[in-house]
Parts: sequence; structure tokens; C-alpha cells
Amino acid sequence: MVVSFGGPEGPADVWPFLRNVTAGRNVPEERLAVVAEQYRMFGGRSPLNDQNRALVAALREQLPGLPVYWGNRNWAPYLTDTVAELAAAGVRRAACFVTSAFPSYSGCRQYREDLAGALAALPAGVAAPELVPLRMFFDHPGFVEPMIDHSLAALAALPAGVRADAPLLFTAHSLPLAQARASGPHGHAYPRQLRTVAELVTAGIERHTGIRHQLEVVYCSRSGPPSVPWLEPDVGDRLVELAGQGAAGAVMVPLGFVSDHMEVIHDLDVVAASRARACGLAVTRASTVGTEPRFVAMVGELLAERTDPRAPQRALSAFGPWPDVCPAGCCQPTSRTRPGASGDEQVGERPEPVILIGDDATSPARPAGSTRPARTGRGQGQQ
Repeated sequence: MVVSFGGPEGPADVWPFLRNVTAGRNVPEERLAVVAEQYRMFGGRSPLNDQNRALVAALREQLPGLPVYWGNRNWAPYLTDTVAELAAAGVRRAACFVTSAFPSYSGCRQYREDLAGALAALPAGVAAPELVPLRMFFDHPGFVEPMIDHSLAALAALPAGVRADAPLLFTAHSLPLAQARASGPHGHAYPRQLRTVAELVTAGIERHTGIRHQLEVVYCSRSGPPSVPWLEPDVGDRLVELAGQGAAGAVMVPLGFVSDHMEVIHDLDVVAASRARACGLAVTRASTVGTEPRFVAMVGELLAERTDPRAPQRALSAFGPWPDVCPAGCCQPTSRTRPGASGDEQVGERPEPVILIGDDATSPARPAGSTRPARTGRGQGQQ
């Protein structure tokens, strides 16, 4: 089962989708209107669901004979309905691939809570399938190697005279600092792993070109009240600073995303790129992994790991392979530090509400299953 965030399929879905995501959070109407306008710029349709359909189709081809389902957190097909479909089909055990590469509360733990909630929503007496999340894949060769090639292509698209000196800006969804501090079993995993994988990609580029590019980890899609600190710097701000420092070109590498959804096509391709052009800075953007064959094959490898403990577990950094089962307290939701404690010691509480910007798997969001849309059939048969 592919597990993702979901997004509106057409103009009529935009406001219901936004209200579904932000229900109970007291988000101002004017803020939702800003986000709705972003969708309107792209025909009122998120690209995310189509990208998930493409991934599901690619996985069915990669894994012939194995039923592949799909469930979303915030739009049809909803996780609650897909899990109900699994149960009705007699599925006893299902592997769950979450379309989020890096650990955080909203990018990992909350999806596991959503899966548990979908099981709890099954009617009494219905045999619930066992849902088995696959491990995180941030440093798997099937993710890293395509990003190296996509970054090389983005560098090649820059004017020849600026390529050698162009910095690589590895972008990811910003998070509240409290959530970033609590990520992973020991804290700070989200920014540290982004930096580690950025270094892997940069080293891969150097092997191909002989050039060691400057690398930076930057963030996009910050939302929420200004009083709540988030990870910085913002990618657009950094592009403007680079232009002021005399840089002639730069490459944005959307490392924190696995498909070209709204955070990529709006926040990077429209907002950040326009700020760079206004400063005279040549900028290109690497593609995300999408349905790149090595990435699709990686999902099959992760599945093999869970079905056979003797299967190899590939990882390119000192972090991996990430545990199959997250340790207790991993990515604990936090909102404030314990009185008298250091800044890294967090109380296990819900994070402060933040506002959805787009349809990324790491965007803080509302738990799944809170509305009851019509069910949509995805996949068939038993596992």
C-alpha cells in the first residue's frame, strides 16, 4: 500500500481539501485563500495524486502478481477506506510504503498514527490486516543515485560559463524547530540526514565532473505564525543573498521531496526561481525521483527486506539502514521544552498547529479518516 498525503483533483475540491486538512486548527480564512490561489494557478488541481497513480502503476509492473493499493491522509482515496478495502478483500498482511524519505513527526510518526487510526475505524468484528511500514530510505542507493543524475542534468542546463562555480542548494520542507529537534530516536535527525545525503549527492557529482560544488541545505514552504521558529534559511532568501555575493548561477535540488508536487512546482519553480531571476541569478532545478526505475526497484528491495531477514539492506551513509521498527520515542511530537531542561530535551506533546502550504508528505496535517468520502477501489486480491 502506497501511503501519501493527497491533494485536490479539480477546482471544486480545493476548498474542501483545505478545510479537511486544517479542520479544528482555527486557520484564518484569508490564509486559506492564499493557498487556494496557489492551486488556482495550476488549474485547481494538485499533481500529487496523478504522480501517486503513476507510482502505483510502476510498482504493479515491478511487482507482478502482487496487489498494490493506495491510501491518502487528506483526500481520496483515504487511508480509512483503503484499509477497509484491504480487510474486505481478505488481506492478512500489507506492507506500507510512505512517500516521505526523512524522519520527522509529520513525515513518519504521524503516518504510523494514521495507519493505526484506519485500523481502529474498521467495524467491530472485521478482521483487521497487519500493516507493516517499510523502513525510511533517505540513504538508499535507489534514492540517492537518481538524485545525483538529476542534479547533473540540472547543472548541465545552466549556462556553460556559470556551471563550475554554481552552488547546490538542497531544498526540503521546513519544519518547526521543536519538531526538527525531536526527529529521529536521538533528535535532530531530519536536518542531519538532509546534510548527509546532500554530501552524498555532491560527492557523486564530483565523481562525474571532477568539480566539488559548494553545497547548502535550505528550506521552503514555511508556514505558521511568525512567533514559531522554523528551520532556515529559506531557499528564496538564500538565492537573493548569493546574487548579492556575486554568484552567477545556482542549482536547486529538491532532496526532501520524491515527486514534483505543489511545494516543488510552486514554491521552487515559481516563487524561488522568480526571485533568482529578478536578481540576475541563473537558476535551474533538479527533478525529483518520481517513478525513476531505480527508485521503483528500491521499493521492491524494501519489501524483500521485510519478507526475508537474510535479504541485503543497502544504505550509503553511517545512518542506515534505518530500523524496520522505529524505537520508542522516535519523532515524538513536541511543542515546548521542559522547564529547566536544555533546548534539546522535549516534552512529548502535540506540536503547535501549523498551516498547510501544499500537498507534500511532510507537511504538518490533520490525521486521516476524519471525513467520510465515497470509497474508491484500488487493487484487488489477497496478500
